[in-house]
Amino acid sequence: MIIRPQLESIWDYSPSLTHNHFLQHIPADWIETALALTHQASIRRRRLPADMVLWLVIGMAFFRNEPIDEVARRLNICAEGLANEALLAKSGISKARERLGEQPMAWLFQQSATLWGTERYPDDSWHGLQVFAVDGALFRTQESEALRAHFGSGNTSSERQTPYPMLRLVAVMNARSHVILNAAISPYRRGEIPLAASFHQSIPDHSVTLLDKGFWGADLLLSLHNSGEAKHWLIPARQGVVASVVEEYGPGDRLLAMTVSPQARKKNPALPMQWEVRAVTYLCGDKEKTVFTSLPIAQFSAQQIAGLYHERWEIELGFRDIKSSFQYNAMTLRSKKVALVYQELWGILLGYNLIRREASQAAVAHKQVPSEVSFKFAYQYIAAQLIVMAGAVSLGNTPKRLAELRGNVAALFIQKRPRPSRPRAVKISKTRYPVNHNAAPLK
Repeated sequence: MIIRPQLESIWDYSPSLTHNHFLQHIPADWIETALALTHQASIRRRRLPADMVLWLVIGMAFFRNEPIDEVARRLNICAEGLANEALLAKSGISKARERLGEQPMAWLFQQSATLWGTERYPDDSWHGLQVFAVDGALFRTQESEALRAHFGSGNTSSERQTPYPMLRLVAVMNARSHVILNAAISPYRRGEIPLAASFHQSIPDHSVTLLDKGFWGADLLLSLHNSGEAKHWLIPARQGVVASVVEEYGPGDRLLAMTVSPQARKKNPALPMQWEVRAVTYLCGDKEKTVFTSLPIAQFSAQQIAGLYHERWEIELGFRDIKSSFQYNAMTLRSKKVALVYQELWGILLGYNLIRREASQAAVAHKQVPSEVSFKFAYQYIAAQLIVMAGAVSLGNTPKRLAELRGNVAALFIQKRPRPSRPRAVKISKTRYPVNHNAAPLK
């Protein structure tokens, strides 16, 4: 691929690094507000001030395979006047992260995600509606009694628990730009629906949200629909749901009435006794599939709705980019204390959004769709150019550098190829026994 020689030459050149480029996306007043949330204040002139530690946490996401002291060295994370001193000890970096805490990173992510996740790009809507997707993912932590006591873990088929403590992430993502709009992190045992309960506040009007079947619930879906103007949702039909047909719109398209469960009404007395949903049934290959939605028949046909739900896969691709490309398949987070685990994961989400936003702006510059940018190579190329090369240019030249970068990023677009015309076939499974090719054919 033509990008690989460029990447190799970039990584061979390692000047003194700075965090100046981040300021192009994250205003200084956001940093000040975030740092005001830290619990510990100090008047000492520390080698690692809080603002530098914040950039360090973001840098940990970009350089997942580097030791933390090496990340600090490469990013030139040090107070002014102390940059030429001996390298910082790992213990000092860990204590500096503890002083920072998790709240500044969480606030900074939420503040930036709320703005970046709702940004509009050309051709990013579906019949006038922005498209979002909600789903969950799991991460592992280091093994320790404190982490296992806080985060918990899953059960196996035996009485043993999973080898690592686990934590749960639930996120809502812009399905067209792949920027995360909102996220919630919790210990493993907490369910996905409670974590997603507050997402409707950040999802904008005139949108449609695609959800996995695990998020089925009257409270969550009605809260989303009633929280603004034209906030719609789409979710796979749940098996065993008792419903009565109110109206038939056409083949495979009908309006259903369902009773809200007593358990749901006990948790939220404001819920109605019954609610209505539209059910659309369509063929996917040889199988029938049904989705429930709040999209009205007057504006959206059954065929349009059937094609829309497949975009929910975009959030799965986003999670794959975070775990595989961004974190190099390192499923286990590197932090060993509860607060630092949360801090690290917020830094990963913020770093992912930084790359996605820059890639989206590059796509617009080339009149392309943001989702057509390959995240893997965009991460390698943009991170290398804007972080590793940041020390070679002054802050005043950064806008010019960005323009040059976006002019060279055309090689990062995914070349969509047509599917092969040959029919699919089941391959013969391999056998562990030797095959006698001279054997007589079967009669």
